[in-house]
Amino acid sequence: MAPEKGISRGLKRDHDGHISEAMIDIEDAAPTQKKLPASISALAYSTPSSSTRSKRIKVEETDNHSQASYASTSAAQSTSNLSHAMRSKKKMAHAPDPRDTGSSSPRKKKIQMELEVPHEAPPKWQEVYDLIKQMRDEVEAPVDSMGCAAVMRDEPNPKSQRFGTLVSLMLSSQTKDEVTAQAVANLRATLPGGLNVEGILAADDELIQNAICKVGFWRRKSTYLKQTAQRLKDDFDSEVPQTVDDLCSLPGVGPKMAFLVLQVAWNLNLGIGVDVHVHRITNRLGWHKKPTATPEQTRLNLQSWLPKSLHKEINPLLVGFGQMICLPVKPKCDACLLSERGLCPSAKRGPVTGKTPVKRNEKPNPVMKTVEDLIAEEGLVKVEDSEDRLDSSHLPMMQAEDVKGESVKIGYSERP
Repeated sequence: MAPEKGISRGLKRDHDGHISEAMIDIEDAAPTQKKLPASISALAYSTPSSSTRSKRIKVEETDNHSQASYASTSAAQSTSNLSHAMRSKKKMAHAPDPRDTGSSSPRKKKIQMELEVPHEAPPKWQEVYDLIKQMRDEVEAPVDSMGCAAVMRDEPNPKSQRFGTLVSLMLSSQTKDEVTAQAVANLRATLPGGLNVEGILAADDELIQNAICKVGFWRRKSTYLKQTAQRLKDDFDSEVPQTVDDLCSLPGVGPKMAFLVLQVAWNLNLGIGVDVHVHRITNRLGWHKKPTATPEQTRLNLQSWLPKSLHKEINPLLVGFGQMICLPVKPKCDACLLSERGLCPSAKRGPVTGKTPVKRNEKPNPVMKTVEDLIAEEGLVKVEDSEDRLDSSHLPMMQAEDVKGESVKIGYSERP
């Protein structure tokens, strides 16, 4: 039978799975092809005996093969999804929970203890070091009487002494020694049971904040003190840790504090405590072949060539030198032996303004005046500090007339 218009011969499968030849309407065949699985392809060709194109649909694969292929693809996709889910779960297990506000601080990166390639010792460093020691022996600096090694010196309980040393260093960041020493004294006087782990935990936040409100970033530091006390109680039997990494895992404690705590509290000389003074002065002296950008770079350089016997003393030595002579702004180069002997590449020539360092056992300069003297002479009114006070610990000393009407803590005046 010749194919009729719009009709083509094709193959048809019945319900029992048997395939037989049948007539298929071309218009009906097109949508049927769209519904077939992707594994079944339709091949069409035209017959030469008719001007009307006819198409024959050829079934290449059975339904059983199609179902097996679909099942295989689904299984592979499920395996891939499961592997992705397991990897995501593993990552989430190691990620910190941003909602966690507990007292424990995440363990910080392990502290590097030495350089792979040691730094060369600078020329004439020993001569420079000895001259700095000579100048420091003649000058009384705040660090000598109010540094971390001095503020808890009279504490009879060794455990409390170690904890107080840690606290004083935590409070000292961005704060002068005089202010830090007063804050530590306030804590010792007001905390229930004194300055120890139990006293910090028993005190309410307001009491701690009132005691330390004159130090820099006092709100944040009051939180750090609470968190640190809780960590020490939970993980260290209320004792100060004896390793750098454990100390640096505490909130608000960095390498500088860790090394100084170990030296002062435990007499362990494991590294150099580098603060802004040590960092600034060693760079001014040209002790680094390439100027260092961070205190940690400075520490690693110094530790690689400076004799270990000097690692403990170099911090208070250079801190006092930086407080009294090698100041951050307007250093007293005219009073420095290094400048006089041409050993400082950063020395400024000519007269330098500023107060002359007070030598040990020397009577105060007569122009220095007490707060009471200034109040009596200038008619100033003493005002209690408040939270939004102007903190005079970060200001240069002023003339009496400069502070009239201001809520500041008065220092002393200088002769111009």
